[in-house]
Order: sequence, then structure tokens, then C-alpha cells
Amino acid sequence: MTKEAASPDPLGPAFQAQVLPQPPDYEGPVQAVLVRYLPPPAAPAAGAVLYVHGFNDYFFQREMAEQCAAHGYHFFALDLRKYGRALLPHQRPNNVRDLAEYFPDLDAALREIRAAGHTRLVLSGHSTGGLITALYAARHPASFAALVLNSPFLALNQPWLRRKVAAPLAGALGRLLPDLPLPAGLPDTYGQSLHQAYRGTWEYNLAWKPNHVFAVNAGWLGAIRRGQRQLRQGLALPGPVLVLHAERSAGGRQWREEFHHADIVLNVADIRRLSPRLGPRVTLHALPGAIHDVLLSEPAVRAAAYAELFRWLGEQTG
Repeated sequence: MTKEAASPDPLGPAFQAQVLPQPPDYEGPVQAVLVRYLPPPAAPAAGAVLYVHGFNDYFFQREMAEQCAAHGYHFFALDLRKYGRALLPHQRPNNVRDLAEYFPDLDAALREIRAAGHTRLVLSGHSTGGLITALYAARHPASFAALVLNSPFLALNQPWLRRKVAAPLAGALGRLLPDLPLPAGLPDTYGQSLHQAYRGTWEYNLAWKPNHVFAVNAGWLGAIRRGQRQLRQGLALPGPVLVLHAERSAGGRQWREEFHHADIVLNVADIRRLSPRLGPRVTLHALPGAIHDVLLSEPAVRAAAYAELFRWLGEQTG
């Protein structure tokens, strides 16, 4: 496939996007998009960070790139196939049948990053991106100086009956009927808490990250369940892993002000319980007042999260 040149990115002149064409899949042509932050990092450079977004998501966090550069890291982010910048008109958002389908996207992004001369790499992922990057790191155990996970999606946050009966049945159907539609099961309150047009402070493309999340199907659920099962069996990652997460979770379909200060997507008890399965060098750090995407929390919480992140990275890669 022909390598495509980088082009200006919607985030502005400090960012550049490069389409990474991939072989067609069951829906047709496929691509991922690598985003680069162009301003050079503070000297001396400590390495490069590759960030992977979560479900119903894409990369839009300018602050993340600026923070990484200020602390000495070249910054890259990847919009995975069928998300954000990479979504093509014939595709259904987030439609995959195995999480390993994302691995060629990561392969292509990392080839570009290494070709730019970066050898010390930090891999970072949020939520579903956290699960994907952990599984990818298990396939490439010597490739990264560190793995940073922001509220990784290590377990389904559902009532017992759905988790133990309905989800396994629907996931099993995913192999036979991957296109079988399923309710996403998420209210729009998380999106409301984020976007400045509703109850939040962030500006992003609602066509790429809608409040009412994109539909899912049985193939996607089966892929998630298999990935989470692999995690539960233990990934034995040899390198250091930092897991950032909210201090507590909250729930409910009607808006409450506490949704600005808790994870309303995942159960943080599952994150604490399952993170040790990643490997022997896992550091868990809970942030009071944080939301599901810790780095979209209120300013004081974000400041604390970044302080811990770069302190920890300094210990691991300094």
C-alpha cells in the first residue's frame, strides 16, 4: 500500500495527521490515522508517547500533547480504524470482531514513530484503548519502556444477570452472527458531563464522539469478552505499568452533580481487582474527584494526574 503524506489536522497548526492505509476487511477499505504534535519537547527528550483513545472516542486532547512535550516527550496519538479521523463512509463505527484487528494499526503507527528516530517508547491507552494496548504489549513484551493505562476497560460494568448470562450469550453469538445489533447500554450522561454544549467544558467533534454512543453488535461484544478473558488469565507484562483511575464510581440514568467527580462508565473496584493480572510491576493510583477519563477531569484533578504520571515515568525511564 502506498504511504500517504502527512496533512494539517483539525486540532490546529501544532498538529499533523497521517493516514495509515490497511488491508481491506469484511466491510471494505480500512485505515488508521496517526496524529503528531509538532512542537519539539523540552530538552533533553525523554522518549515518545503513543496514545490510544477509548470506545466512542477519538484523540482531541491538546493538553495531553502539550503536557507530554513540556515534560520531554515527543507525542503521537492514534485514531484506530472505524473511529474519528479514520472512520470511512462505508464503515460502522467501532465494528470489529477481534481486538487483534487493531494490532496492524498499532504496528503501522509504531513503524512511523521508529522511522522518525524514536526508540524509547511509552504506550498509553484509555478505557477500551487501555485493554487493546495491554493486549498488544503482551504480544510485544520488549517493545516499550512503560505502559500507562487510564481507566482501562478490564471488565463489563453490568448487573450480575447481564454480566453472567446475557453478555456471555450475546458474545458467543458474535462468532455466528457478528452483525447482530445490541444495545450499548450506556446513557448519555457521560457525554453530557464532558461537552461544553451540555454540562462540561470540553470542545470536540460530536459526530466522532456523540453523547448517545454508537451502536454495538455481537461481534464487538465477543471481541471485548475474549480480550477481557485473556487479561483475567494474566498477561505477564514484564515492564512497568501505571494504572490511573477515579477514586470511586457512581451510577444512574438521571443526571446528578456527582457525575462530575466519579467514574460513571466503569466500576473502579474491577480496575483495582484486575489490574494486578497485567503483570508483576503494576502501580495503581486513584485520583479523588476524577471521572472515567481521568485526563478530562476538572483542572485540579488533571494537574494531580499529570504530576503523578510524569513523576512515575521519571522513575521508570529516567
